[in-house]
Amino acid sequence: MSTPEPYSAFALQTVCDAVNQDERVEAAHDRIKHNLDRIGQEVRATAGWTNLFLGLAPRLAVLPEYVLTGFPMREGVRDWRAKAAFEPDSFVHKALADIAAANNLYLAANLYERNEIAPEMYFQANLLFGPDRVLHYRYLRTISITTPSSFDYWDRYVEKVGIENVFPVADTEIGRIGPVASEEILFPEIARALAMNGAEVLAHSTSEVASPSLTPKDIAKRARAIENSVYVVSANTAGIMGTAMPSASADGMSKIISPDGKVLADADTGPSMNAASVIDIGALRAKRARPAMTNLLMRVPGKAFAPIYEAAPTMQPNGLEGRGCLDDRGWFRERLADIGARFAAYQTRTKED
Repeated sequence: MSTPEPYSAFALQTVCDAVNQDERVEAAHDRIKHNLDRIGQEVRATAGWTNLFLGLAPRLAVLPEYVLTGFPMREGVRDWRAKAAFEPDSFVHKALADIAAANNLYLAANLYERNEIAPEMYFQANLLFGPDRVLHYRYLRTISITTPSSFDYWDRYVEKVGIENVFPVADTEIGRIGPVASEEILFPEIARALAMNGAEVLAHSTSEVASPSLTPKDIAKRARAIENSVYVVSANTAGIMGTAMPSASADGMSKIISPDGKVLADADTGPSMNAASVIDIGALRAKRARPAMTNLLMRVPGKAFAPIYEAAPTMQPNGLEGRGCLDDRGWFRERLADIGARFAAYQTRTKED
């Protein structure tokens, strides 16, 4: 595939009108449809302004994490699955594909999906819709605190998608795009796996604490860009409405970061289209090809670290295999407590042990 010409991209910072306030599934779905209509209008307006402002038509838009629904709070797994998780060919997917096609761009989104690897559960999925209405990747989140993940059903998931597609990268006409879900930006392994699979742009859908100071996630975005020579397009929510949580707790700091860690554009608080900038894949590919001290990706001795990971008592795969649908989320906390105890023992072991 030929090297793309420079284009513009934007991280749409928009309000999440959460379905936690809806007791009935029908009411929740009506709210989601309203959210889709509003976001469609915002994408269209932002695309038009970005084209005028930067002089390059936007070809990539990134939406915040779970922007159509919010996240489960008091809801159990069954309740949240019923009103906020969707089959892969739902009205939500069709609407997002229409938004991408109507604006001739690639649209990165994050939502809760049902999946055949565990039909009784749900997962958080990152999706990339193209201007052709085609879904160019589906990534089931690997690391999550209270939501089932692909790692919880690892063997059957790998059998279904193939190990090469666990960390998918879409090879598109505008470059190679890979997905990062929310707090996964804090785990260097996720971005590194995507970069090793060829990613040049990381589409980061997030809903995170905003602060006038640097936050862990905000630092991590810069670090992941530098470590992997990638652009990071990170979209945060402009507040979460309809819950008891103070609405501006997750509001602001959407941004685009260059492969050398510079913030190219960012947004303040509130709904905003200001996180928009030019993406130059040609310059990135030239940078990656140069044998330089700053070209960190080519200098990674991967095999040196593999035995350390193998020996450490890290989270083990297939944790939810055979458990059916969880009645509550207590199991997730219990698992972390067990790992913490094992890690403490492992890190204080003696040579004789």
